Amino acid sequence: MPRSRSWALEKAAWSTRPHLFRRLIASATAPWRPAAVLDEWVQKEARPISLRQLTFFGRTLTENRLLSSANYVRMELPTRLAHRLRDMQTLPFVVVTNPHMSHVYDLYYKAFETLRRIREIKSVEDNEQYCKVVSETLQEHLTVIPRLAMGVLECQDLMRPEEMDKFMNTLLRSRISRRVIAEQHLALTETFNSPWHFPNAKSQVGANSEFVGEVFLRCNAREVVEACWNQASTLAKEAYGSSCILPDITIEGHLDATFPYILSHLQYVIGELLRNSIQAVVEGRSALNDSPPPIEVLICEAPQHVIIRISDQGGGIPNEVMPELWSFSKGPRSQTHLRNLSQVPKMAATMQELKPPNCSSDNSSTSNRDKKRSYDGSLGSLTSRPPNLRLGMGLPMSRVYAEYWAGLLEMHSLEGYGVDAFLQISKLGNKNEQLSTRASMDAV
Repeated sequence: MPRSRSWALEKAAWSTRPHLFRRLIASATAPWRPAAVLDEWVQKEARPISLRQLTFFGRTLTENRLLSSANYVRMELPTRLAHRLRDMQTLPFVVVTNPHMSHVYDLYYKAFETLRRIREIKSVEDNEQYCKVVSETLQEHLTVIPRLAMGVLECQDLMRPEEMDKFMNTLLRSRISRRVIAEQHLALTETFNSPWHFPNAKSQVGANSEFVGEVFLRCNAREVVEACWNQASTLAKEAYGSSCILPDITIEGHLDATFPYILSHLQYVIGELLRNSIQAVVEGRSALNDSPPPIEVLICEAPQHVIIRISDQGGGIPNEVMPELWSFSKGPRSQTHLRNLSQVPKMAATMQELKPPNCSSDNSSTSNRDKKRSYDGSLGSLTSRPPNLRLGMGLPMSRVYAEYWAGLLEMHSLEGYGVDAFLQISKLGNKNEQLSTRASMDAV
């Protein structure tokens, strides 16, 4: 039977017998898991939070606020996991039993079962034990993104691309949300336990402080672009050889524009855009000794937003590729991407403590602890991969990160000339995280 017909029949069966299919998927992956428990948590709704709210607990970090933060995370993590587990159970059976998809499903259910059993956190000692559990869970889930991507590529003929992309966007956005609230609480706990913390002080965040937990309060667009350019150009030189002439970069506009943001998110998006521009310019030249045209960055600050435009003259994007630009599940080089993705899980396990090459001490206002923050986290292995390791997920992942805090990412291509990428960032930090608060099948 053709795959398209098989999928259609399976989908029709699911629409008439959803509870049967849901139990079948749950029992196939782990027969001992009680469906009623998941049903109970799916009835709860996730409670989105903003960057401004994330900083609230850390500005005056008392024991009560630390415990309030812990109990918020304690309820949110299993709730958000439950909805995504239910979403995975709505997939065609042949998709969710794919080895990569099943791996993610098992990781999520194990985390759900562990986190839902944790009782109310009433003391600092309780919080310490909880943080250990959360840290272990974050480490275990470092392979989720590449395994999801491989599963999507292997199942691309079993679901409609638009449905698979919708599923991936929902799952990845939820994953970002869980890591944000978990890593923020771990950072606040680290602050609370630090030698310079005084519980009775009026404020633990002074006028010159750069971070509250994981939130960078005065993220400067120009500085982030420069840092990402240094890393991207270093990787490009290693990949193309020292004899290759890389393009220069020009940065203009409102160079002092600042805003609160999760720094690793912004570095990932801008890093991907700059990597793409460097690759297009270098590989699109007819002669390697030609002087390449510069990559131009324009920063515009408005009352509500900061907009970063990255322009290159790398030949643009072919018109036939544009419809697939934001898709995880389709594209002309899917088999190449699948082979390359198989290298990422090992990288994700070994490059979490990536440091910038010149991390020497200086007299800047950013402490070594804050510098380390900007390079730690689950994005290290993705941002540090060489240009020839193409995964086919850089742009769709970047848009998920951009839209997470109510931003935008758009690409405008002039085939034969170049590309303009527009990244719009909410400036005030008052926008809630954009995530699905309910499982898709239970949405009102």
